[in-house]
Amino acid sequence: MRIPRRELIRMAATSAACLWLVSQRLPATHLQRPAVGPKPYGPLPSARQRAWHELETYGFLHFSVNTFTDREWGIGDEDPAIFNPTDFSADQIVTSAKAGGLKQLILTAKHHDGFCLWPSRYTEHTIARSPYKDGKGDIVGEIAAACARHGLKFGVYVSPWDRNNSEYGRPDYVRVYHGQLRELLTQYGKLHEVWFDGANGGDGYYGGAREVRKIDATTYYQWDDIRAMVRNLQPDAVMFADAHMDVRWVGNEDGIAGDPCWPTMDSQPYTPERGNSGIRSGELWNPAEVDVSIRPGWFWHPDENDQVRSPAKLMRLYFESAGRGANLLLNVPPDRRGQISEADALALKTFRDVLERAMSHDLAQGARVLASSVLSPAFAAANVLTRAEPWAALESDRSGAWITLALPHAVTFNMVRLREAIDYGVRIDEFAVEAWRDGRWRTLAQHSCLGPRRLIRLDTPATARKVRLRIIKAAASPVLSEFGLYLLPYLVEEPSIDRDPQGVVTLRTQAPGTAIFYTLDGSQPNAASYRYTAPFALPGGGTVRALAVLPEGGEQSAVVSREFDVAPKDWRVLSPTGNTPDNLVKGGVFLGQVNTPVNIVIDLGQVYDLRGFTLKPVSARALLSTAAAAVCARPVEAAGECFHCVRPRFKQRRFASGQVINGLFNFDVSLNQFLRHWRTTGSSGS
Repeated sequence: MRIPRRELIRMAATSAACLWLVSQRLPATHLQRPAVGPKPYGPLPSARQRAWHELETYGFLHFSVNTFTDREWGIGDEDPAIFNPTDFSADQIVTSAKAGGLKQLILTAKHHDGFCLWPSRYTEHTIARSPYKDGKGDIVGEIAAACARHGLKFGVYVSPWDRNNSEYGRPDYVRVYHGQLRELLTQYGKLHEVWFDGANGGDGYYGGAREVRKIDATTYYQWDDIRAMVRNLQPDAVMFADAHMDVRWVGNEDGIAGDPCWPTMDSQPYTPERGNSGIRSGELWNPAEVDVSIRPGWFWHPDENDQVRSPAKLMRLYFESAGRGANLLLNVPPDRRGQISEADALALKTFRDVLERAMSHDLAQGARVLASSVLSPAFAAANVLTRAEPWAALESDRSGAWITLALPHAVTFNMVRLREAIDYGVRIDEFAVEAWRDGRWRTLAQHSCLGPRRLIRLDTPATARKVRLRIIKAAASPVLSEFGLYLLPYLVEEPSIDRDPQGVVTLRTQAPGTAIFYTLDGSQPNAASYRYTAPFALPGGGTVRALAVLPEGGEQSAVVSREFDVAPKDWRVLSPTGNTPDNLVKGGVFLGQVNTPVNIVIDLGQVYDLRGFTLKPVSARALLSTAAAAVCARPVEAAGECFHCVRPRFKQRRFASGQVINGLFNFDVSLNQFLRHWRTTGSSGS
């Protein structure tokens, strides 16, 4: 998927951070609880955090100049005139998101390139300088108003890094950033989330300086003042960052929360690993948000229209994020029209329709609910079905406590939904779900961390009249707000398509025994197409389309497609400089050094008649610099899939057909040289 979005944010001065941590540990005294109830355990969520947990799934809108330049990260020198959606519709965007079950939208009001989707008074690099609505447009305002019309919550992403502003890295830019943030906090109604990306400092345009600028992310932006501003102007909004905010980063952009994923953290320095799993003994309520895109990229790119995640893939993401107690932030980027593309909207709606049909029928309803103990009648075991109040066991009933659903008749289910009453803290460490079969309890699933939400999808459906939740280990007596059983339709996941540097293609499926059918001529595959039995060679490139078919019933997956260029089968790296240049041929990550040109000559092994070359960003989150590529001494470059660079995103560079090179490819890395070269060629690619 990609290059890093952020460098870890180290927030604020130590004293201010400590004050914030202490405030988060205080009990939520305003909670409405029965007069006699369980004693809360550990850190508790704030009112804004509790409201955030209820969202469960919501959307990201990456939309800016990058949509029109085909980049992921803009340099900052983009002409505002390129921002000109041809048929922008805030209502289409919002209703598509709502149909897909998204309850909130967060818009990239300003990405790293510094372009503002509202007419900010603090910079000229805004939508006011674009042709959209003759410079009178305001995308932030239009999306905010559409969210209000259709009942969705609204939030903003505001990049601290600004690669356009000439003052970035100096004190004057902090004033600019605070001013822009204040505009967003005061001009667009109620905000429910303010999103601070962790990418900070590096190379950029910076008003024409075109240089690298470094900052200390812990102190430069004056995070104490930013937090105070948001709290004062938007008290119900949660703030997101890697650490020291209301909501933490989950540590990856793959859509996967840890198992377990505790909603608590401590005050130790943040790492992606700690962010992914949380800290069981942490003193801070700081739950994880899982950000992932419905496409390979965050911004819309025309060559990714056939790589939209299918409903089956979205279902897997849902269970690996929201199902583990985190919230799923799914990016659905508008296209150059200014609308959600039909493929994205259809995949999202189909996923949500399948899920909601299943969730509309809780098979646990009507059960007689038994428990190992009950604290008081107000906390009865049957509350897990009505969900008005939770079930609470006696204070002494911890490890070994249980609650059982005794059903009037046997039911078949493949999904279990559980929730702790988080107003009383996270109390359960380890638990098992069991079914009564053949005169004894049989374990269906066992996990650590039940927490705000635990959705368990069984590998195979289970049929039983009695289902039990057994607490294996608990720090305090269990307080459970939900215990539900559901039957989720099985969605066949599409196969994966991979090719190694030797040009050998391998197809794989998630479910063993599933048949795979494929085509190589660009046509849609079906059960009459080639059946995959073994890896096959495709060194010269081509298009592979495939689908999976269940052997019983014949249910089919969505069709997946991959385009391959010439495989680097016989290529050799000559005269290399840089870090691990052989990875350009063998696969893996190639890195140049900051501010150091890289010159590499590759022997292609034969004469090619080529149309261009492809450079792709590495998939390494921890990289901080940005690089670009330029070709030296020859007007024609090689097309291959293993030339990697860091942000921004690079695509194919096309040339007139019939041009031939003699088998040597000269690769050079230099940001400013590349930008000058690319503009003078008149290419519209990035």
